[in-house]
Amino acid sequence: MRAPLLLTGPPAAGKSTTARALAASLPLAAVVDVDDVRHLVVAGHAAPWDGDRGRLQQDVGVDNACDLARRFVAAGIAVVLADVVTARTAVRYRERLPGLLVVRLRLPLDEARRRARLRPVHLTEQELDDLHLADAKGAFPVDHVLDVGGLDPVQQVDAVRSLWSGEPPVG
Repeated sequence: MRAPLLLTGPPAAGKSTTARALAASLPLAAVVDVDDVRHLVVAGHAAPWDGDRGRLQQDVGVDNACDLARRFVAAGIAVVLADVVTARTAVRYRERLPGLLVVRLRLPLDEARRRARLRPVHLTEQELDDLHLADAKGAFPVDHVLDVGGLDPVQQVDAVRSLWSGEPPVG
C-alpha cells in the first residue's frame, strides 16, 4: 500500500488538479482537498490568516483531513491530500499521518498569478502574494521539491507519480 501523499505549495501551483488527476489514474484512490474540508464550516468560517479563529479552523481542517486519510488507508484506498502547508501544520500532518510523503510544488510568483487569473477568484491578489511568499520561505521539511513552472498538467502529474512511487522522475 502506498503511503499517503500530501501535495503542498503556493496557491495556483496545481495541488488540487494534480491530486485529482493522479488519484484518477490509480485503480483505487481518494483525494482530500483540505480547503474543501475547511469550507465545511459555513457559519463563521475564517481563513487561516484570520487570527486565532482562523488558526483554530486551520488546525481542525488538518485534523479532519488526517482522520479521513487514515480511514482511506485502513480500507486499502490510496490517498492524496492537497493543502497549503505551514511550518505549524506540517508538524500536525507528520504527527497524525506516520509515513506521509510530502511534495512541495514550487512555482514562480508570476506564473502563479497567471494561473490564478484562469480560475475562479478565491483569494485577493495580496493574499496570493502573501501565501506565495510564505511558501517560498519553506520553513518546514518536505520529502521532495518539484519545480512545476515549466510543466504542463500531464507532466506535473507524471513527475509527482514518479516521486510517490519512488521511481526517478521522467524527463
